[in-house]
Amino acid sequence: MDARRPGISGLALYTPRRRVRLDAWCGWTGAVPAKVEAVVGRSFRMCGPDEGVYTMAAGAVLRLLLAHEVHPDDVGMLVLATESSTDNSAGAIIVKGMVDRALEARGLPPLSRRVEVPEVKHACLGGVYGLKQALRYVAGDGRGRRAIVVASDVAEYARGSSGEATQGAGAVAMLVDPHAAMVEVDLERTGSAAAYRGADFRKPARRHQMPGYHPGTRRLHDFPVFNGSYSTWCYLDAVRHAFADHCLRSGVAAGQVLAGAGAVFLHRPYRWMPVQAAATLHAVALADDPRRLAAFAEGLPPGALQVDAAVDELHADPDLYARFHEAGRSDDPAPHARELARRVRETPAFARWVDERMSLGADGMCDLGNLYTAALPAWLAAGVEEAMQRGVELAGRPALAIGYGSGDAAEVLPLRFVSGWQEAARRVAFAQALADPVDLDRAAYEALHDGRPLDGFDAPPRGGFVVDRIGQHHDDDFQDIGLEYYRFVAA
Repeated sequence: MDARRPGISGLALYTPRRRVRLDAWCGWTGAVPAKVEAVVGRSFRMCGPDEGVYTMAAGAVLRLLLAHEVHPDDVGMLVLATESSTDNSAGAIIVKGMVDRALEARGLPPLSRRVEVPEVKHACLGGVYGLKQALRYVAGDGRGRRAIVVASDVAEYARGSSGEATQGAGAVAMLVDPHAAMVEVDLERTGSAAAYRGADFRKPARRHQMPGYHPGTRRLHDFPVFNGSYSTWCYLDAVRHAFADHCLRSGVAAGQVLAGAGAVFLHRPYRWMPVQAAATLHAVALADDPRRLAAFAEGLPPGALQVDAAVDELHADPDLYARFHEAGRSDDPAPHARELARRVRETPAFARWVDERMSLGADGMCDLGNLYTAALPAWLAAGVEEAMQRGVELAGRPALAIGYGSGDAAEVLPLRFVSGWQEAARRVAFAQALADPVDLDRAAYEALHDGRPLDGFDAPPRGGFVVDRIGQHHDDDFQDIGLEYYRFVAA
């Protein structure tokens, strides 16, 4: 009898072809290229006027089905995870509709009518929540069938804002099986955390009707309401609490968990954020081990760190929302803990840990930008492809996937790669999904961003979907106003 746990048996990535290189963007904006690359990455992708969250999701799902030769009737659940949906009624069924027609055009049967098609939303954590829902499905009432989770998002920020360099667009589809062919997920030892954070990072619908919400942008846009430093502190606090819950449920100390993990993947809104989070988790491990912490503090200059204050902050459960709401500003809630984490980041031991546990796929992610719900699964896809290509053996080694969603909530998923994972990794085609980009110049980027006519820079998808037309009827006997009609574009 196969003793494997439920988990992921395949991954497929879809990105638009239009690319903005951040070295070029720095030339347009005056930003420092070396700093932007170190903190953010090298480039990001943008949807064209005829692309969006649903077309990208369908492209990723189709690639997954074809690469893994999945029989459509075996799929009992199709989950769409996104925070960029543009239809407040339908969700994953839109993706199913496109995929069905593309399969039929290839002479293949469509996905089964006996399928669940939910949409999951919680900021960037939607992909993880969707994955957990699918894992429970294949292990429970969907036993004997398979599930697909597709995380698809468009991350866009106003030109001139602090988030502009962290834009991106793409989708990642995950094939979920009761007996994983790539990586198992141990749902019994996950870690969870959630707390309401108010004006962390939000997309209230009412903003579209209020004056001052970027009136210069002509196209339909989804710029978030966010507060940069406060959002960073929310991320670090949520990840810390979810990690503590994982350690508690596992019965393993934080330091042992970090030392035993063979690979670690985190939600990655930009290049530097996961490193900050990892340093915070190492600070937690030190705070839980007084002898190690004392030895660490002895190696610092006198007065460089208030050890007791840092420990108190790392063991605290601050009400960040109350502080923000009452003060009207975002003071650092844990300055001493942050200083401890900074000191940890400066050590050779931490640099080695990052290189050994967080380097797989990290370089490839520098060319994706922020994908919101798809950022964490994209890093996993990049990581397994790189490990396969380099001959790194992952089988039997524990790993961690740590997701975060603004607002906020976090999840820690314990992973274990199974024997023969390389076969599934060979079908990921991460690098292939990023091939053949069309680089935008400044005029094209600004026109596309602002919704003005875009001359040239044609970039039709290769083996993907586009919005063919948008319905205009709003009559008594027939209405389709605003409804998107889709078309498949062959490779």
